Amino acid sequence: MATSRQLTSVARGLAARGHQVTVIASRRGYDDGKLSFPARERWHGIDIFRLATLSLGKTSRWRRALNFASFSVACLGRLALTRRHDAVVALTSPPLVSWLAALFTRVKGGRMIFWVMDLNPDEAIAAGWLRANSVTAKLLQALLQSSMRQAETIVVLDRFMKERLAAKGIPENKIEVIPPACDNSAAYDREGREAFRRRHHLIGKFVVMYAGNHSPCHPLDTLIEAAAKLRARQDIAFCFVGGGSELGKVREFARLNELQNVLCLPYQAEVELPGVLSAADLHVVIMGEGYQGIIHPSKIYNILGVGAPFLYIGPVESHLADIIARLQQPAKALSAQHGEVDSVVEAISSVAETSAGDDRPRESQIEASAITAVDQLIGLIESTDAAASRQSGRAAAARHVSAVSKLGVPSAKGAKCNSPGQRPG
Repeated sequence: MATSRQLTSVARGLAARGHQVTVIASRRGYDDGKLSFPARERWHGIDIFRLATLSLGKTSRWRRALNFASFSVACLGRLALTRRHDAVVALTSPPLVSWLAALFTRVKGGRMIFWVMDLNPDEAIAAGWLRANSVTAKLLQALLQSSMRQAETIVVLDRFMKERLAAKGIPENKIEVIPPACDNSAAYDREGREAFRRRHHLIGKFVVMYAGNHSPCHPLDTLIEAAAKLRARQDIAFCFVGGGSELGKVREFARLNELQNVLCLPYQAEVELPGVLSAADLHVVIMGEGYQGIIHPSKIYNILGVGAPFLYIGPVESHLADIIARLQQPAKALSAQHGEVDSVVEAISSVAETSAGDDRPRESQIEASAITAVDQLIGLIESTDAAASRQSGRAAAARHVSAVSKLGVPSAKGAKCNSPGQRPG
């Protein structure tokens, strides 16, 4: 998933620069709880500790809560045995992990960087999983505030997240906006495109793809209703790649409506990412209403990396709208709001007709920059740690950096990845 891929890039970058890097994560696969990775591994110079946790699936909230709770308990035990680190990077999955990292640095020392990929309990409240005035929500808000107070720096993904944290009383000078990085492999791959389309009987089709996390935060209703309206178009296929709690609803909707134009696939192997992304003629990026500043669909960066046209379904004001406004090729970006099924149908039909038979290589739409997002974050970690070194009088070389997340770097034995990446959850 996107969180683990971002963490992997930063961890490898730090290790390559001579830092001693430790990652604490879960042993279980993100979408397939039957997958189990080595408990201890050294990978590209990174020491990885993977914790045994419950894996009860994601079919209900109480199952997810128990999964998170078991990881939190195991993580607390692992941190108790872990020596002081100069810098600790805490991610946001599961929700309590940042508080554990804050406790670790408070007790053992070191500086904490809180890397906010999504915001909880705000997300749970927006999704209707928690009542804003419930005891649980108030407790989680208090733990979040405690984590943010302990953090030396808070890294958020867009201006909406910064505004939301500032509204919680966090000083703006403590918040850094660093958008996610595009995957290095996210480039147009003609051979991979043809292989994917051939393997899944999509040759000659106009492929509309939603790839990533199928979550209530990214409502798919408008898209699948558009698929139903376009069922007579044998030249258009809808491909859903990935997993999550809403994937079952897509399959059920397609079954009940006898849709032959819908294909659902699991997460694809990491090495196939460029081919999967390139196989789509139109990608779809979705953000739920009211989730601005809470989630950040990072799949957009890899879509821009392969130069594919995309359709954004979501609020008029969001970081995605900001990205569309800056594009050098705005004709490749379409948008609609939730519930505008006819507009989505019209957009898909229009692109299908204008691009029929066009198989030219695509050019990346990523803004060229000498400093990548990964470089920015590594620089931030190093500057934070350098300040800690000066305070303690230690040499600044060969620092110890720890990352705490349920979603860690992949196993050397291979791993599945989201295509093209998504927020956690």
